[in-house]
Amino acid sequence: MKYTYLLKFNCYIILTLYTGIDCVFYCMFSWLLSFSFCFILSFLFLSLYEINKGMNMKKILLLAVYLLTLGSLTGLKAQAKETLVKVGDDVPEFVVDMFDGKKINIKDLKGKIVLINFWATWCPPCQEELKRVQKEIIDKFKGKDFVFLAISREETKEQVAKFREKNGYTFPMGLDPERKIFEKFATATIPRSFIIDKKGMIVAIEVGYTKKSFDELIKKIEKLLE
Repeated sequence: MKYTYLLKFNCYIILTLYTGIDCVFYCMFSWLLSFSFCFILSFLFLSLYEINKGMNMKKILLLAVYLLTLGSLTGLKAQAKETLVKVGDDVPEFVVDMFDGKKINIKDLKGKIVLINFWATWCPPCQEELKRVQKEIIDKFKGKDFVFLAISREETKEQVAKFREKNGYTFPMGLDPERKIFEKFATATIPRSFIIDKKGMIVAIEVGYTKKSFDELIKKIEKLLE
């Protein structure tokens, strides 16, 4: 019974760490390795505790927390390597085909604050983030020198059309079916957002989605528009 709980615990830890990962197939191998590591580590701790009842359980738990923290920091370092641009860089040049058939050249958006958001229809964190876009970003900054540029990564126009119809979205969306634009910014992981200032410089980068990080993104845009 205790091993069943141990198994469930490790599943929870790994799923939490990989929430918002780039792709199920992309992360499968890493997920398996991480799961194996955590399970074996926990099994060893449990065995050690059973063998030596005199060992302080608090010390064992502290060691476990330390190792999990170390693993999280390693994940953050790997995430940083995925990002090919940094704050202070000029935004990479690109022209994106929009869902409505128009084209947008990022050069033409100089003089405006731009929020570039890479997403995909299958990505749960992306879906949660997009639910807040219309009211909290597009409507909020309407009439100001601001452009929200959502770019769907590695998906066809038909896939995006079904997603838009299902969710009732009408705001502009760009298409990057071969991830050529995305690869100017990063190698993996969505959602991924970049705030570009009026001079065309990257001033903020956000990877993944949480309510708090989204709120902070809005505050940064508000400050730039003051």
